[in-house]
Amino acid sequence: MDRLNASARLMIVSDLDHTMVDHHDPENLSLLRFNALWEANYRHDSLLVFSTGRSPTLYKQLRKEKPMLTPDITIMSVGTEITYGNSMVPDNGWVEVLNQKWDKNIVKEEASKLSELTLQSETEQRPHKVSFYVDKDKAQAVMKGLSELLEKRGLDVKIIYSGGMDLDILPQGAGKGQALAYLHKKFRTEGIQPTNTLVCGDSGNDAELFSIPEVYGVMVSNAQEELLQWHAENAKNNQKIIHATERCAAGIIQAIGHFGLGPNTSLRDIADLSDHKLEKFNPGHEVVKFYLFYERWRRAEVDNSEMYLAALGASCCPSGVHVHPCGFELSLQECINKMRSLYGDKQGQKFRVWVDRVLPTQIGSDTWMVKFDKWELSGEERHCCMTTTIVSSKADSFTWKHVHQTWLEGSGTTEGASWLF
Repeated sequence: MDRLNASARLMIVSDLDHTMVDHHDPENLSLLRFNALWEANYRHDSLLVFSTGRSPTLYKQLRKEKPMLTPDITIMSVGTEITYGNSMVPDNGWVEVLNQKWDKNIVKEEASKLSELTLQSETEQRPHKVSFYVDKDKAQAVMKGLSELLEKRGLDVKIIYSGGMDLDILPQGAGKGQALAYLHKKFRTEGIQPTNTLVCGDSGNDAELFSIPEVYGVMVSNAQEELLQWHAENAKNNQKIIHATERCAAGIIQAIGHFGLGPNTSLRDIADLSDHKLEKFNPGHEVVKFYLFYERWRRAEVDNSEMYLAALGASCCPSGVHVHPCGFELSLQECINKMRSLYGDKQGQKFRVWVDRVLPTQIGSDTWMVKFDKWELSGEERHCCMTTTIVSSKADSFTWKHVHQTWLEGSGTTEGASWLF
């Protein structure tokens, strides 16, 4: 949060399961397309917020399974927990808001009187959320009865049903929508309200997001009936909300373009990257473009052409050095030469490369230090290194001057020979 001292150009607030993350896309292509778009065009001046029904435990589990970016803000447990940054620092002010007229023990006591409710796993029970399963055909009656029981005990609660099975009981002031409203108010107080906010969802517990004033909204094409019904009854005339024709993250990209919120062409959608340039130099864009080419080279999705390697060699400073995460050093020119032997070595295999947290800092009139996490997925193994590069730009030329990498704790590999850049 401290990295932005002005209003974010765009704040995307997205649900995860079946919205940002498509569980029916084994290659995670729509998610990887979004990743490339965000890191190349938005990370440096915008905010990414994940708003999920998952508890911290299940959220962290999903991050290990899918090639997800690191959000600036994470809203978890159906809007009852707000944390900041990679270290997930909790917002204590939000905790104080939720403590009003809330008693978790009374909620569990009254809910135990309804046999139709099945308590979810312990990881899903949070300080301000009690979660159950209930059959779809019994949900409405159970919610009505439960609401009456808790009201008699003096509690002011909210009951949310989503996914055709999940029933969550929260403080009345909680929920994905209220958490977003709280953040907006916090930004306004600090004088850095985002210029535009795009909310993205697929199920009933996302409906509140679309109720926040002045936001743009996208219901992905695979949105569930409960959300579509809410929209038909409450927001069908709201021109700022669309039902995308694309699934999940692809629908989010579609909405960025539909509302004109900024660039909406992912580098992964560009077949020939060699001639692709921006009008204004952006170091993050160059980093994403290079690692996407590197992935395609290893997968033999570009021609095995000396022209490509010559262009890469020309973009490296003759005295430039790559400090490998295993500790040894190579000249950048040596690294380019080593790429020859790696052409197509991952062809037909499960191999993807993506970058996360790409943050450039200008350190000279034409020089930038760019920090990011570089990830490789090979088969079922994922490895990551923290990367610092020095790059420069003069006229139309872009130059890599230095690359220094360190394994992210627990994410290294002993097969250092095939790890380049």
